[in-house]
Amino acid sequence: MSEQQYFVHESSYVDDGAVIGEGTSIWHFSHVMSGAKIGRNCKLGQNVVIHPTVVIGNDVKVQNSVSIYDGVILENSVFCGPSCVFTNVVSPRSAYPKDLEEYSKTLVKKGATIGANATIVCGVTIGQFAFVGAGAVVTRNVPDYAVVYGNPAIEKGYRCECGEKIDFTGSEGECRGKCEKKYQIIEGVVVEK
Repeated sequence: MSEQQYFVHESSYVDDGAVIGEGTSIWHFSHVMSGAKIGRNCKLGQNVVIHPTVVIGNDVKVQNSVSIYDGVILENSVFCGPSCVFTNVVSPRSAYPKDLEEYSKTLVKKGATIGANATIVCGVTIGQFAFVGAGAVVTRNVPDYAVVYGNPAIEKGYRCECGEKIDFTGSEGECRGKCEKKYQIIEGVVVEK
């Protein structure tokens, strides 16, 4: 039998049937359930719970006290801030539990950032490299590169792949940071040039 290629703190549980990629670290008091799939080089902080049908890509960081429920997919390089919240049922009732097929799907695309204490209402897609501000309540899809915050979260600007602000003049934009990537808005959608 080969040696385990990932780290699990002794206070955490990884159920049989979970798939964990090489180089991943699972820290204190966390639980990864059977069937969950976690990619390579991920960091799961303290008190993280990953449900059975969750799929997490490579290089994802999930900070402390985050539960990722059935129906959620995190693509590569997603960042989940401390205590951010995912949901998976639009109209939950304790006395009328939903079947797995009734859970709404939530997709967080490559490189997106979700700030501390943000709530992601199920059934939305958060675009690639989007920024969800701390404490935001996301009730609808977030476009690629968009910065959203508030309750409900509304679009307030754009951030580059590197995380710095994109300055737009008309439909042409440039990263304010060192990477100096160029962007443009085509039919209301931000794309890298």
